[in-house]
Amino acid sequence: MNDEAKRKQLRKYKAFATGLFVLMAVIFIVTTIVQKSDNSHWIGYVRAFAEAAMVGALADWFAVTALFRHPLGLPIPHTNLIENSKQRLGDNLGSFVVSNFLSPQNIRPYIQKLKVSSFVGEWMSKQKNQDILIKNLSDIVLDILNRLDDSTVSQFISKKVSEMTDDVKLNTVVGNGINYILEKNDHQRIITNLSKQIKEYILENDEMIKERVKKGSYSFVPSFVDNKIADKIADGLAEFFKEIEENPQHEVRALITQKIHEFSVDLKEDPKWEDEFKTIKNGLLKNDKLEEYSNDIWISIKRTLMKELQDSHSALKNYLTKNLNEFSQNLKTDENLQNKIDHWVRVTAYKYILRNTHQFGNLISTTVGNWQGKELSEKLELEVGKDLQFIRVNGTLVGGLVGLLIYTVAHFFI
Repeated sequence: MNDEAKRKQLRKYKAFATGLFVLMAVIFIVTTIVQKSDNSHWIGYVRAFAEAAMVGALADWFAVTALFRHPLGLPIPHTNLIENSKQRLGDNLGSFVVSNFLSPQNIRPYIQKLKVSSFVGEWMSKQKNQDILIKNLSDIVLDILNRLDDSTVSQFISKKVSEMTDDVKLNTVVGNGINYILEKNDHQRIITNLSKQIKEYILENDEMIKERVKKGSYSFVPSFVDNKIADKIADGLAEFFKEIEENPQHEVRALITQKIHEFSVDLKEDPKWEDEFKTIKNGLLKNDKLEEYSNDIWISIKRTLMKELQDSHSALKNYLTKNLNEFSQNLKTDENLQNKIDHWVRVTAYKYILRNTHQFGNLISTTVGNWQGKELSEKLELEVGKDLQFIRVNGTLVGGLVGLLIYTVAHFFI
């Protein structure tokens, strides 16, 4: 029911209560006049009822009116109570709500019934909701990216990289990286591939080898001898590297592994390598170059992100959709995950509500306190005025009955 309908209803019941008072007043006047010329007993009873009913009606009218305004506009003490006491009313109402509705024993049963995991899982499993969620997230991130100042971000990246590299010993990092490769035995693939490439190069360039042999040979050695020697050298080298390529246990492999390990140890322990890498780092990461690198990195990342977020079928959005589907299915089927999420929600909600109950009380108190006194009176009168008019009606009838009873007792016993 809107406010206008409530006003109409209030006027209707006010008119009814007032009309009942007017009726009692008319009856009282008529019976008073008639009683002067007619001594019938029933007239006295009716007059006594009407007289007491008027008193009851006026008393209850005064009491009801005094709640919301000054009766007849007269500033009588202890009237217009709601407007004069609105701040205290707001404080008391806030304290009442907090004490009786937001106490631990009252909110705990409702908190324990919270089960959001299945609801969220069901909501997220629908394609239209996934599209809405991804679009909103994309819009938020795009807005953040557009608001970010590129130079500020670049300077931030540059500063953080500079701070991190100041304490980083590149020789140790490279040495540990080489050790990692050795531990994984990944260097063997490099040796195998390198041996194959050298073997094929020798076989494909045998003429060059012959020329080299002839250039270093004595003039009196016949050409066919040089060619024979060159063929032997090429075939021997090719066969040697073929053995290295095909034999995982070849001694050359072990020797290379040992030398690489010794080099990694030397990198980490020899101070000269630390100085060398520091020189390289300082050359590569000068402030101007570092800022240039940082700016290029940030611009590249920003462009890529914006393109992915704007494209409805981008790899990023497809990846997000896939993960949302998986997560929604887990929320609907994984009881362990459901229990964890629901427990976290319940504990968080319970702690938050209890920690901020005073805020609810302050909200009620402040809201009521900020209302204009007349506005508050009107709001409350619209809500409870109808029932209060029945108090006036009841006061009229009860007052009349009490007056009639007193008149009867006085007439018969006194």
